[in-house]
Amino acid sequence: MRKIFLTVLVLILLSGCSRSTPEPTPATAEVRADLAKYFSAYHVDGAFVLYDLNANHTIRYNPQRCAEQFLPASTYKIVNALIALETGIVPDADYVIKWNGQQYPIPEWNRDQTLRSAMQYSVVWYYQELARREGQKTIQKYIDAVGYGNRDIGGNENPFWLDGNLRISADEQINLLARLYKDKLPFSKRNMDIVKDILVREKTDTYTLRAKTGSTTQGSISLGWYIGYLEKDSDVYFFATNISSPTSNAQFLEAREAITRNILKELGILQ
Repeated sequence: MRKIFLTVLVLILLSGCSRSTPEPTPATAEVRADLAKYFSAYHVDGAFVLYDLNANHTIRYNPQRCAEQFLPASTYKIVNALIALETGIVPDADYVIKWNGQQYPIPEWNRDQTLRSAMQYSVVWYYQELARREGQKTIQKYIDAVGYGNRDIGGNENPFWLDGNLRISADEQINLLARLYKDKLPFSKRNMDIVKDILVREKTDTYTLRAKTGSTTQGSISLGWYIGYLEKDSDVYFFATNISSPTSNAQFLEAREAITRNILKELGILQ
């Protein structure tokens, strides 16, 4: 009898706990076909995803393309930096790698770089050197642990993120950014905090914007990315934009960020 009483008591307690624990709000999503105007203004094809953390709500333009995987280009530098920090290849954001004197068309690349400056100016040679020091086995281990895109770093040993087999979708970029924000990636909190810090592009009294650009050629098309997240008031908005065009020029490179900002303004997230 005592055993039956205890069993009933446990069931009652468990039932009471389940009633007092609120069910998670199911995620909602909407498609905004009208956002096409921002892409057509720059004569590019593309996709856009925004995830509102507090509302648990996703907005997509061109959802089929949002799920399509592309070369990550320099957006991969986020994970590259995390691996370098986690393995101790670089101790902090101010670790210097000396410029070897090779002349590049981007003036900011032609000097010594730190992890921070190389992220800011998207310095390919610095992150190539990090990848060389990390080695393919270590990189693959972390790519698998993160679950990064298709996880395939073959096709070109270095830089595989610009001209190899690695692919990631805009939807997957959002997932990566959200896990970085929540400290849910397989890296120490210290190292994730460092990367969050070097991703800051704007900081005002009302918001902080963290972002990374990327551009490369995939097959016969020019491909561009602009990904990141914006912290405003008590909310966080994660975004990923990718674009493509038969040609690449200054306007194409400008379009990545400009399209994103125009959409964020229409959604009332930026002024």
